[in-house]
Amino acid sequence: MKYFIATVLTKGKKEQIPFYANDRKEASDYAKLKNSGIIIKVTEAEEPLDVKLRRIRTDFFKNIKKNKIKPDAQIAAIRQLAVMTNAGISIHDSLNEIGKSTEDVALKTVFIKLADDINSGHSLSKSMENFRFELGNLTIAMVQLGEQTGNLDESLYSLADMLEEIRANVIKFKKAMAYPRNVMIAMAVAFTILISYVVPQFKTIFEELGADLPLPTLILLKLEYVFNNFGPYVLAILFVSFLTFKYLINNYFHIRYGWHKFLLKLYLIKNLIKFATLSRFTLVFAELIRAGIPIADALDTAIAMIDSLPLKAKLQSVRATVEKGGTLNKGLKETGLFENMIIQMISAGEDSGSLDAMIKKVADYYKMRFDAIIDGLSEAIEPIMLFMIAGMVILLALGIFLPMWSMGDAVQGR
Repeated sequence: MKYFIATVLTKGKKEQIPFYANDRKEASDYAKLKNSGIIIKVTEAEEPLDVKLRRIRTDFFKNIKKNKIKPDAQIAAIRQLAVMTNAGISIHDSLNEIGKSTEDVALKTVFIKLADDINSGHSLSKSMENFRFELGNLTIAMVQLGEQTGNLDESLYSLADMLEEIRANVIKFKKAMAYPRNVMIAMAVAFTILISYVVPQFKTIFEELGADLPLPTLILLKLEYVFNNFGPYVLAILFVSFLTFKYLINNYFHIRYGWHKFLLKLYLIKNLIKFATLSRFTLVFAELIRAGIPIADALDTAIAMIDSLPLKAKLQSVRATVEKGGTLNKGLKETGLFENMIIQMISAGEDSGSLDAMIKKVADYYKMRFDAIIDGLSEAIEPIMLFMIAGMVILLALGIFLPMWSMGDAVQGR
């Protein structure tokens, strides 16, 4: 964004109003839209140092504190927008009305800005590009579909249904994680209390005896020393590290790509991401094909809503294959993401002319796989949870009792 200054004549007085825009044309349009006075001139200027520093600071904290719109508020707003659009109310008025009436601060900010952009001549999907983080890729993809087909209200209804389905999966995921999470929190609290209050008592005894201590006891004593002497500093370092990492993930593509690639190698997480992505991709792709969008364009839109960068890169190769005249099933096979059964189903759909119906079945299959992973998540996590609990218990038990047994043997003269 460039820095511009608009010289405006208001009630016989000249004012200089600074603002940001992508280019001179956008700056002129924005100045006319936002100011009721006479625009004398709009010039690009050097951004003052204090303004630049303030902007950098604001952008830094904005990227750290980015707030997505609450799912329930977004679903309700999308449904309301669909109803108002279907009733013939203009997009600008609909967005303004929803933005003013909602209690969600993020939604209010986004919808009012979208209304302003549309008033400036931008399309809804183009305006939404500036709020990809807040709205999500799926929302933008479905709005693009509605604009391409001329049935925006139908796309918005379908979008609301898909968002509700995703919301239901998130709720199921949270319920599945509730028990393991609560157990681990309880263990963490118990471990903290033991390190803070119990271990120091034994530390005094061990120091008085001056005996050689086993490794588990040394580990416990080191943990106790760090926790009780540097606890606040450790927490501060962890907090700052988290904020820095979040900022880097949000603002640097190669770091975000590496992080996504790492997640695809983790136990359980990789399957969750893979089947959630394929479920959404095939669901949106099926809607696009059903609406009569060409396969290459449908792939573009469906791929755009994928969050995982490595999976996105693989699926983009499908678009290249189709563009070169290859079949869809060949492109999907080359990604290595789809089973042979799915490739055969897609091939059959292409040969019979029922590709949209076949892809819908594929979408249902991946939804079933994703639901199965969510349903079995709690059981899959139990071994990891038990291993961690066992590790903490063994460390505490051996760290405290091994020296006591050694002292007992020494007293009995063994």
